[in-house]
Formats: sequence, C-alpha cells, structure tokens
Amino acid sequence: MDWDKLRIFHAVADAGSLTHAGDKLNLSQSAVSRQVRGLEEQLNTNLFHRHARGLILTEQGELLFDATTAMARRVDAASARIRDSEEEVFGELRVTTTTGFGTLWLAPRLSKLYDRYPDLKVDLMLEERVLDLPMREADVAIRLKEPSQADLVRKRLMTVRMCLFASPSYLEANGMPERLDDLAAHRLICQNTHTNQVGAGLHLVQQLMLYEIRSLLTVNNYFGALQGVINDLGIGVLPDYVVRDFPDLVRVLPEVESAEVPVFLAYPEELRQSKRVAAFKDFVQDEIITYRKQLVQR
Repeated sequence: MDWDKLRIFHAVADAGSLTHAGDKLNLSQSAVSRQVRGLEEQLNTNLFHRHARGLILTEQGELLFDATTAMARRVDAASARIRDSEEEVFGELRVTTTTGFGTLWLAPRLSKLYDRYPDLKVDLMLEERVLDLPMREADVAIRLKEPSQADLVRKRLMTVRMCLFASPSYLEANGMPERLDDLAAHRLICQNTHTNQVGAGLHLVQQLMLYEIRSLLTVNNYFGALQGVINDLGIGVLPDYVVRDFPDLVRVLPEVESAEVPVFLAYPEELRQSKRVAAFKDFVQDEIITYRKQLVQR
C-alpha cells in the first residue's frame, strides 16, 4: 500500500476537508483529491461520503483512519525516542492532568521548568478524561488516583484532601460557621455531583448536601470553585494545596475534610529513558519538596 497516499488520507480524515488538508500538507486541493481517489481505487471502496460542507468517513474509512492514527502514534513514539537519545532536553512534552490541579498547582510553577530547559515545549492538556498514555495521547500524566492502564511507569507524588475554605470578607459579612448544621445559612461552592471528580471529593460534597444547604453554586472544576470563593460568594470545597498560593483563605470547620486523595505521575514504559520525561519528573518532585517545606513553615 502506498504510504504517501495513506499519509494524505489521514490528513484529510483528520481535517474533514480537502482544502484544509492541502494547506497542512502544502499541496493543492486537486493533488490531495487525486491521491485520495487513487487510494480508493486501490482499495476498491469509498472512504468518504462527499457533501457540500465537507467530507465524512464511511465505515471503511473509519477502519482505515483508526489504523493510520495508530501508525501515526507509533511514528511519534519512535521519533520521541530518537530525539531523547540526544544529550540536551528539548522538544515537545505533552502533559495531561485535571483542570483543577493543572491550573491551581502545576501551571503557576512551570516557569521554573522553563528556566532550567528553555528549549522544552510543554503542551499542557487539562481535562478530566483519562488520556490513553500507551496509545500516546500524552507523554506524561498527573492524576488524582492510581492509573489503571497497563505498561505504565507510575510514581506516587503526594496526597491531597478536599477541605472547606472561605474569604475573610465573606466570613466577616456572613459569620464563621461553628458546626456542620450552620452551613445551612451559607452558600456552598462545590463541584456538581454529576461531573467527573475524585471519589473522595464527591463523597464529601454528598455528605455536606445532607445539611439542607439552601444556597448553592456548582462548578465543573476546582479552578471555577476557587474563583467563587476568592470573590466572596460563599464557602468552597477546595483541595488543601490552595493554602500555599492563596494564604489569605480561611479554613472553615477544620475537622471537616475528605479522605486522602493520592496524586500519581505516570508515563509509558517506552519513555522510561526519555530525558524530557525525566526532566519533568525531577522538576515536579523538587516542587513537591518545596511545597511541603512551605506548608510546615506556615
């Protein structure tokens, strides 16, 4: 099978348009069209449904696109390993973690990583969905539970608890609750129980809901909940690491907290020798050591 035709087919399927694929490949629309037609003739099947607004893969096209996607990831993995045979740390590193941890803990610290490795390019993917590391959807993951995927190197980094926090201004205006029953007179800010979140955080929110909370603000990630808290909207369920970067926040009902949530760093076994991954892992571990020391000093 013609590898060049497969490459062009993959670009068209990914873009959904001959024109957009041509722009990406620096080819004319007619040249792209000829290559796709040639591949369809070679396979004796239609790979696309052609519409005025673009192209849609046929069932046969979907099968071929799955195959070319796997091939592209394999090539990316091989390229990464070749690049990592060099002495210097450079190139792209795709890191995935949750929106809350990525925005509140990791992103504010990345300047130190860039200071060490100015030629490193970090692609930070923040989402609750667990990306497939063995299939190279990302190079490194930081997750708030132990990854279950096979063929991963994993390291436990730290533990987190979900706690209650409020701003001084909010508490001055609304009073400090002294027991759980008092929460009924306050607005609670938390993740919606229908959104993806760590089980310990969900369990805590479900317990708090038993106290007939009359005013509620739900957000689909901890970054949004934090914005509500620092803008004096109510008492928020937030991870305990926010006290490091937002020291003005006041811990409310200190005895109320979730079970421990483990934080793991993981990456594919095939990247065990990657200098980019090793550099990122060392950076995160150094930052956690600094973070722990600062907590002790508080």
